[in-house]
Amino acid sequence: MAKPGRSSRSSKPGKPATTAAVIELAAGARPKGPVAGVYYIDTGDCELVPDQDNSTGWLLKINGVMSSHIDLADPLFLDFEYMRWIAALVESRWSRDAKPKLRTLHLGGGACTMARYFHAAYPEARQVVVELDGKLAEYVRGWFDLPKAPLLRIRVGEAREVTESLTPDTRDLIIRDVFAGAFTPRPLTTREFTAHADAVLAPDGLYVVNSGDAPDLKNARSDAATIADTFEHTMIIADPAMLKGRRYGNMIMAGSHAPFGDDPVLARRLLGGGVPAHIWDDAQVRAFAAGTPVRHDPAG
Repeated sequence: MAKPGRSSRSSKPGKPATTAAVIELAAGARPKGPVAGVYYIDTGDCELVPDQDNSTGWLLKINGVMSSHIDLADPLFLDFEYMRWIAALVESRWSRDAKPKLRTLHLGGGACTMARYFHAAYPEARQVVVELDGKLAEYVRGWFDLPKAPLLRIRVGEAREVTESLTPDTRDLIIRDVFAGAFTPRPLTTREFTAHADAVLAPDGLYVVNSGDAPDLKNARSDAATIADTFEHTMIIADPAMLKGRRYGNMIMAGSHAPFGDDPVLARRLLGGGVPAHIWDDAQVRAFAAGTPVRHDPAG
């Protein structure tokens, strides 16, 4: 995944990197709060790095790639731009003032930043985070004092297998934010998987994906074509440079069977922050994806 854009709160240049110590815990032990260092996990290693511009902030790298940011003092602070775009989109659909009891499925855990945000924004929400790495899930629970079940459950498993096992019409919101290197694993991007996600969603549910891509936007067009083939209504949120294919980065794509509508509050909110973003409506998404084949599972 391209390095996520960070907020203006973290705009200062960082200090030179230092060699992090490797921290090994006894078998079965769970850390009590974050401690800077490298930790071995089931899929390699991760590193906790103090945010040098925020005394209560922590950055999480997984196998050398920046994954997440947590502010221990403020769960409603999202340091990565794409996460703020997701939050703005969700809050446009479901007002925080209405205190909905959202049923949310997060595919991809990391530090559980979005789940922690939505717990603060929607205290009655019931959330499940699917994380492939069981050791990482244990560490994150110990480092960041996450809400306990049933408000927030971390389910260790492969995202597609878990999604396919769920009962239809049991989630209001699904967020796909899974990466292996620069891209989402193909089994989580196909029309067949997207149909499974659609079946799990309520009729007016919302499917949101973080689509990473290079300037050629080949992957983003395939994601858009596949989502548009599944859902009646679509949307893309990204900064202008990304939309024009001028850099590596992230697009937030969404699909639903309920219209998104024209929300001027959402548009204004997305223009704020360190990286202003624009919205493409359904017609623009379909024009962007035109001529791109829908991505399918391998035959047989």
